Amino acid sequence: MSTSERQLTGSPEPWSSGPYAELMFAPVGDVTLRDAEGWIHPLDVGRWSAPADPADRAVLDRCAGRVLDVGCGAGRLVEALASRGHTVLGIDVSPAAVISTVCRGGPARSGSVYGPVPDEGTWDTALLIDGNIGIEGDPLRLLRRVRELVRAGGLVIVEAAPADVDDRRRVRIHSGQAAVSTVFAWASVGSRALGRYAGLSGWSPVEEWDMPGTRHFVALRARA
Repeated sequence: MSTSERQLTGSPEPWSSGPYAELMFAPVGDVTLRDAEGWIHPLDVGRWSAPADPADRAVLDRCAGRVLDVGCGAGRLVEALASRGHTVLGIDVSPAAVISTVCRGGPARSGSVYGPVPDEGTWDTALLIDGNIGIEGDPLRLLRRVRELVRAGGLVIVEAAPADVDDRRRVRIHSGQAAVSTVFAWASVGSRALGRYAGLSGWSPVEEWDMPGTRHFVALRARA
């Protein structure tokens, strides 16, 4: 999970600056998403900022053609795809994430997936990795938007929750026990729920796989 796209409160973006930017460039400590009911989800900021790992490379091996990384974060996937010769673009609401991605040698631009995106409707592959299917707490809306960005027959590769969940929450980013963001919407979606949303948004599931460390992935094909 690299970025959220908008807060419910209308306050500044929780991922765009401040504590998140500091955590990205110094990825240490206990960083989590938490809600008011006690739900806690660890954020593996250190892994996001590191080079692509074996689980990431399994995703990269399935990427075809021109690749759009939605919520590119610190840029590890964009960097790896560029090194493989792909035309690739990362988008992220965080200027710090865009700077990090560009410094790693990958093209990126600042903005929301719901705003203008270059070459809409022509991308061969889109990525929603690190839990980014949870952006804005509305997986169906997000999949519909990504379908507008990807050509018919193209792919979106989604990192889904390893459990059979379909949750909507209002959360904050925490560093240790301290809340370091305002409240924003987030979703956790397992593969079964993802399949339902895919059917409603122009996608067909084509592959699922697991990697060590409880990471689970689903590839969806864009219907005509």
